[in-house]
Amino acid sequence: MTDTISAAKAGDETAFAALTEQHRRELHVHCYRMLGSFDEAEDALQEALLNAWRGLDTFDGGNFRAWLYRIATNACLDAIRKKDRRVPSVRSFAEVPWIQPYPDRLLDEIAPSEAEPHALAIARETIELAFLAVLQMLPPRQRAVLILRDVLGWQAAETAELLDLSVPAANSALQRGRATLRERLPQQRGEWSVSAPSEEERALVRRLVEAHDSGDFSTLSNLVRDDVRVTMPPEPHCYIGLEHLARHGRIAEEMGEWRAVPVDANRMPAFASYLRRPGDTVFRAFKLDLVRVVDGKAAEFTTFDSHLFPAFGLDAILEGK
Repeated sequence: MTDTISAAKAGDETAFAALTEQHRRELHVHCYRMLGSFDEAEDALQEALLNAWRGLDTFDGGNFRAWLYRIATNACLDAIRKKDRRVPSVRSFAEVPWIQPYPDRLLDEIAPSEAEPHALAIARETIELAFLAVLQMLPPRQRAVLILRDVLGWQAAETAELLDLSVPAANSALQRGRATLRERLPQQRGEWSVSAPSEEERALVRRLVEAHDSGDFSTLSNLVRDDVRVTMPPEPHCYIGLEHLARHGRIAEEMGEWRAVPVDANRMPAFASYLRRPGDTVFRAFKLDLVRVVDGKAAEFTTFDSHLFPAFGLDAILEGK
């Protein structure tokens, strides 16, 4: 690695790419946790890698991964300052209008291996939408401390050094962040699976997809809780109850014919929907729904547009339907 760093410092862009590529996905996920947005995480990562390239001469031969995390974290802090985003409370995802989903297929790129023993499997409790939304409530440095300590497992001294804080200040920020999470997150969070939705959740989504495609609201209503919630970031609305869900169903039926495909996002069950409008000949990408399941029924649908279909490996047009 020393030779590669020397080559990169001498201006070899291929060597620099070799140094950073193995960390790219985990850095992107780190930026995503900090910012709550897939797109903004990509922008922050690109800014971080550009800063790393420009500042490579300042790398003193220590832990290269930690050095990249410092730069990426600072890029996120700069982005947050520029947007001045504040979330006083999170009653629904509608209060975090910039939140976006993250494809599980990309999260799976960060599986630990013999070559990268430092990599951490992305646990559901650290990437689920509720966790991401509550993180956005925390002051930026407090957010960074909590992610570095409780998600990535860094030591107090490492975290304090990265953020230019004293160890007592970093520990204080961590305790305040933990208190907010305990207050705001669902109690059953600790029972979530580590790596993927359960087979029970997947089966529920398959049944939801069948009811969704056929417009069978009677079946759909039996698969969801009476107090089901629907949010549609970035729209600032939260709809609660079967009556609202039925209204959305009627509107959807008037729009045309639907086909849905099960996917996974943020370690949650989800499905991508395609719409064939009256007069059209194909099903076109339309929306993505993440499903929160409680006691075997859908408790919440968080609906996003089709903007991130390519990141999920989904086509713009559903073929063969």
